[in-house]
Amino acid sequence: MRSRTPDRLCAEAVELARDAAVEAARPQPIGAYLGAVAEGDRLVTHLFESQDPGYRGWRWSVTVARASRAKNVTVDEVALTPGPSSLLAPDWVPWSERLRPGDLGPGDLLPSEPDDPRLEPGYVPDAVEEEATGPIAAPADTAGPAADEAGPEAAAVTGADAAGAVPARATIAAVAGELGLTRPRVLSRLGLSEAAERWEEQYGPRTPMAQAAPASCVTCGFLVPVAGSLRRSFGVCGNEFSPADGHVVALDYGCGAHSEAARVPTPPPPPQPVIDHVSPDPL
Repeated sequence: MRSRTPDRLCAEAVELARDAAVEAARPQPIGAYLGAVAEGDRLVTHLFESQDPGYRGWRWSVTVARASRAKNVTVDEVALTPGPSSLLAPDWVPWSERLRPGDLGPGDLLPSEPDDPRLEPGYVPDAVEEEATGPIAAPADTAGPAADEAGPEAAAVTGADAAGAVPARATIAAVAGELGLTRPRVLSRLGLSEAAERWEEQYGPRTPMAQAAPASCVTCGFLVPVAGSLRRSFGVCGNEFSPADGHVVALDYGCGAHSEAARVPTPPPPPQPVIDHVSPDPL
């Protein structure tokens, strides 16, 4: 427990502490004496101003101590410590928290955590299909001479097995392939929700472009539909003159490049020719 009152002998050992600070700060000089702080019983830290140009506001801290019932004070440690006005580096932040959208460059790798909440397990096609269909029997014409020696009974069993096989299109793997789930991991509900929020923030109905648009993207001919559960809310813009070209847009987003926003005006028909049969033609 830190003592409130510094030990008298340790507090009076200012010159001993100064010599230790000068030795540690060499070749830079040390500044004025800033005081002493009691660290514990018979344990005092003396503070000296640092004159090093690279450490403005820092202090040389020299801790001295003595044994119980001893009058000889010795130096415990010397360290350069920051003061109240020192320039310090910001707190270290892990790379996963420092990373921002757009920081990834060519050749960079961004591994995802095994327990990333934005992802959930998908389906492995080989394992799913093998579990659903089982081993596939060899065709009758490639069975070899062993099938001929087995006789008609073996042929009948092979035909029964083939008749009971599950068609490839009816397997779980085929259905998972059509749904885009044949990956080790897919987006979870949280990942879909976060993606939808980002897309809607940039190309959603509350943007100034959408507020001034004559119509929404849901009726635009340049909208490319997307698959999955987000198809009811988002699509991809395919108009090269739109500010959202190539981006995922909300169906209630809009811009002035809407395919039905304004039709090209047709030129007015020419006036009927006027023939003057009364006045003479000028020569």
